[in-house]
Amino acid sequence: MKVILPVELADDIEPLLPSDITSVRVDPDGNFDGDPSGAEVYLNGFRVKNTTLHKVLAAAPTIRWQHTPSSGVNHILTPTFLSHDIILTNSSGVHAIPIAEFVLNFMLYHAKNVRELQDLQTNHYWNKWLELQELYEKTLLLIGTGNIGQEIALRAKAFGMQIWGSRRNPEPLANFDKIVGANEWKALLPEADYIVIATPLTPETKGLINAETLRLMRPTAYLINIARGAIVDENALLTALREGWIAGAGLDIFESEPLPPESPFWSLPNAFITPHCSALTPQVRSRIVKLFIDNLTSYRNKEKLRNVVNKNVGY
Repeated sequence: MKVILPVELADDIEPLLPSDITSVRVDPDGNFDGDPSGAEVYLNGFRVKNTTLHKVLAAAPTIRWQHTPSSGVNHILTPTFLSHDIILTNSSGVHAIPIAEFVLNFMLYHAKNVRELQDLQTNHYWNKWLELQELYEKTLLLIGTGNIGQEIALRAKAFGMQIWGSRRNPEPLANFDKIVGANEWKALLPEADYIVIATPLTPETKGLINAETLRLMRPTAYLINIARGAIVDENALLTALREGWIAGAGLDIFESEPLPPESPFWSLPNAFITPHCSALTPQVRSRIVKLFIDNLTSYRNKEKLRNVVNKNVGY
């Protein structure tokens, strides 16, 4: 069997491959270090480009299973990909711990007024009476209660927060005080202190956070997006932050990345901008490798694969 591996993960994976499996490396631009023809398995790289994906599919039309190191798959479900009969699996779950920790970082940054504290240090100014807030008894609304949402809820509950969640099929989950259906979360916005977007990008969720929903939030509310940029109408969010519809936002993801230097988001005093890095830890890399190797064993044994994506719903 032949597998195609991205150069950024090949060094970790190749020593773990069985002796009867050969590998061909592909770089981020779709250039191979060998002959990809006849390959049956493809592990794409981080943030794979459409052009690279399509080059691989054209060079190896025999691919039957593709795995992606990301949780989101919207960038993979192109018409070209969908025209092939390929099982797609994702890495849902491997990023949940670091992203959940990062969400707590965003909330504490806001509650403890870290930006102002840093300014005080820069200016060598002692202001003991700076107003700080607690997370205790604040209400957190998680739009999306999958692996990431559940890890966030676990950590937020330890701070004594009230946890609400929204999911397509509402059902009780540990650490959640309330879970509503996918169409009911808007009614909760006026009562939420922190709103975290943790849902996949699909045609249904694109532009989910818009002027209408931002207007429903409290002026003291804080929005956090660690999912996909296109879930938020960025022009509406800019207006909301500039005009004080909401108190602020923690944004690790944007529709266009890298965020251009001229973007007004960089200069907003009530926006905490991070470069899509919330999941980047060494442990995540190890989890991705283990998941792929485990699934490769299952694939060879014709057993059920973990994290098979429903291409019709987008996750």
